[in-house]
Amino acid sequence: MAASAARARALLAALDGAQLLALPSEEEAGFDLVAAFAVANELRRLRLARGERPLGYKIGFTNRGIWDRYGVHAPIWGPIWNTTVERVEGGEASVLLAPFSQPRLEPEIMFGFARTPRAGMSEVELAACIEWVAHGYEIVHTHFADWRFKAADTVADFALHGRLFVGAPVAMASFADPARELASVHVALMRDGATIDEGVSSIVLDGPLTALRLWVDAMAAQREQWPIAAGDIVTTGTITDAAPMLPGQRFETRLSDARLPGMALRTQA
Repeated sequence: MAASAARARALLAALDGAQLLALPSEEEAGFDLVAAFAVANELRRLRLARGERPLGYKIGFTNRGIWDRYGVHAPIWGPIWNTTVERVEGGEASVLLAPFSQPRLEPEIMFGFARTPRAGMSEVELAACIEWVAHGYEIVHTHFADWRFKAADTVADFALHGRLFVGAPVAMASFADPARELASVHVALMRDGATIDEGVSSIVLDGPLTALRLWVDAMAAQREQWPIAAGDIVTTGTITDAAPMLPGQRFETRLSDARLPGMALRTQA
């Protein structure tokens, strides 16, 4: 417990200062996912104590296409906060990059819960718990040099969450077959007018709703019991590779489903 608390304090200081740290997995023999979630639970406690409010969760590493690139071969997850979530009106936002450590941008599909789900639900039952669907961006970042880590390191490192930009919400009721329709969304990610990557949302563990179902079940089995509540936002992972970000750039997405409008994001120093 003392080791988890000390590591959590060091990570929170690194977050606040956009600083790099040594890898926990290299500093501590046997640092595994159990140890990492203990650190994450302590970080959650510290953030609550300083007045931050949890608004839901991010699921990461659901895109199988990037597993080998980052050396992480299973999903991770962690809380998102009132200090890290921004609702985007009008389809365009801007962001200062100074608070982030080695930031990258991910286009994602996210959900807003109308009621609390339970483990073991089918995707049809889970969809009935969801009020809305949206497209948006997650800025991910890491406090470990060169994006080099093990899965346990990423869990401790805030699940790599930096900021979430939530686009216009679309009622879940507008999708007749949400699992199938949301799994077939094509996304093009552009930077300064040029397409830098494309993907189809089925890459996210066979589709965003499937990823959500698997996460709900995994959360129920987690030792640290973090609540899922009505009103929570859950973002399901990147559909393209994560794009490195520099000041003065303009990112934009185009989606094949007209119900989910694209989003533009300008970066500043």
